[in-house]
Amino acid sequence: MANDQEKEAAARASLRFVNDGDIVGLGSGSTAECAIRLLGERLKSGLRIRGIPTSVRSKELAASLGIPLTTLDDYQQIDVTIDGADEFDPELRLIKGGGGALLREKIIASASKKVVIVADSSKQVQVLGKFPMPVEVIPFAQALIANKITALGASVTLRQYVDENPFVTDDGHRILDCRFGQIPDPPTLAHTLSDMPGVVEHGLFINMVNVVLMGKGDEVMEFRRLKPRD
Repeated sequence: MANDQEKEAAARASLRFVNDGDIVGLGSGSTAECAIRLLGERLKSGLRIRGIPTSVRSKELAASLGIPLTTLDDYQQIDVTIDGADEFDPELRLIKGGGGALLREKIIASASKKVVIVADSSKQVQVLGKFPMPVEVIPFAQALIANKITALGASVTLRQYVDENPFVTDDGHRILDCRFGQIPDPPTLAHTLSDMPGVVEHGLFINMVNVVLMGKGDEVMEFRRLKPRD
């Protein structure tokens, strides 16, 4: 219950970054979905936006709330994206992808002028790696990539549905959940994973976030990057 209250407080605080007429990236996950619902309420008061969702689930939620939707085909620059995270560190580097939408989430973040992350206090860590890091792969390369990541020292598990069939992303890929333990050098690991043929995307978001809004108890804490995004 406390986490739910923190999520809603962070999501509500994020709405101040959305202006009338904005193109808004709509994130995935429970906290981002809370922000989408709150945006739907704002539309009833006259707010005009267009949303670009990061997953089929977010698209369906936004459509059910009457949020007008568009795509990257029509808009290659997004004014602000509101999304969640599985972890964030003091440099606002993230692990994302617990819901399986990391590929589209990273694409939308890369096209955004501003990325606002909403989270509850359980997502704050000093060093990334408490949460298993998702790596999205094409099925053809699944076993090969799993072996390569295991050789890096991680414990690798293929994400599955409850019926033990492989989890399939919105774009038809599979996800390897990789437990590295603490990740002291996220940029180096990110480059290593990106260089593996067959890896579609990984859950390390480096130098992509402007602001993290974290609900903690009855308040919302704001963390900003000390350096501008690349």
